[in-house]
Amino acid sequence: MDSLPASQAELFEAFDRRDPNFDGEAFAAVTSTGIFCRFSCPARRPKPENLRFFGSAEACMEAGFRPCRRCRPLENGRDPLVASLLKALSDEPAKVWSEADIAALGHDPSTVRRAFKRSVGKTFLELARLSRIGAAAKEKAAGAKVIDAQLAAGFESPSGFRAAFAKLLGRAPSALNKASSLGATAIQTPLGPMVAIGDDKALWLLEFADRKELPQEIASVETQAGAQVSLAPKASLATIEAELSAFFSGDKLSFETPVIPYGTVFTGGVHRALTGIPPGGTISYRTLAERIGKPSAMRAVARANASNRLAIIVPCHRVIAADGKISGYAGGVWRKRWLLEHERRVVNRE
Repeated sequence: MDSLPASQAELFEAFDRRDPNFDGEAFAAVTSTGIFCRFSCPARRPKPENLRFFGSAEACMEAGFRPCRRCRPLENGRDPLVASLLKALSDEPAKVWSEADIAALGHDPSTVRRAFKRSVGKTFLELARLSRIGAAAKEKAAGAKVIDAQLAAGFESPSGFRAAFAKLLGRAPSALNKASSLGATAIQTPLGPMVAIGDDKALWLLEFADRKELPQEIASVETQAGAQVSLAPKASLATIEAELSAFFSGDKLSFETPVIPYGTVFTGGVHRALTGIPPGGTISYRTLAERIGKPSAMRAVARANASNRLAIIVPCHRVIAADGKISGYAGGVWRKRWLLEHERRVVNRE
């Protein structure tokens, strides 16, 4: 997690007086507007309860915030090439960028890739994706339908979303209209879209849409259920969407949506132990292995942890390395870091 240069109280005071000495050392994110700023930003100061502080602009974007258009926090002190593209990203946060777009601006994509990794730590296309997630989260927060949030994240039309999901499943879009006991939906979150699959009784899968293993996970669900996934509405999907909304807003960190167990007896034991880790807490893989009575099975525990197809509900993100480092999350380490910070903040607030 990004370290901060001062205490929370000192950061509040410095931001309130627009102290330029903190520019680049810390950033202020405003939860009510979804933007983040430099400390010297001339914009009107928000209420203290709507402020969060981060140690880097990249951490702000990973948390779903977009750069302020007045103080342009991404551009301060950057390489001219990086600064020009960051300005373009700030001007069009929801644009779906590609290497062809970069080349059309007269830049060599490989040069841009190296420059951004050196200056920012992420490629331009990775930042652009984070920017789209932020734009989609804003749409969702404003009351947009899930499909509208998906469109804001990069799909050009409802048919484009349907086609993309059908491609993920490896079948024609028309097949998604067939009656089935299994339904699927996309749920927008501050960490990007998630795919949920369930029936009228329980949830079978909840996963980040960009996870590489998602097609295999969906195939496993269909095999276990003996049915193909459709886009039909199901009771469990409406329930989990409401619970995810409460989780990300900080209203409730636990889940009550029934879920379908899967995998071996050993895997099931690991997953049950994971649900026993309280929000705001973490344990090591060694401790997890000891909790299930298999102290020498750390590698097997790690594999069972990685096989989790009920992200967040079965909180595998709460398992960290023995030295305290945050690593080894199939959804991306940046998401794991965000989830742990979010849970700790909510628990401390309570």
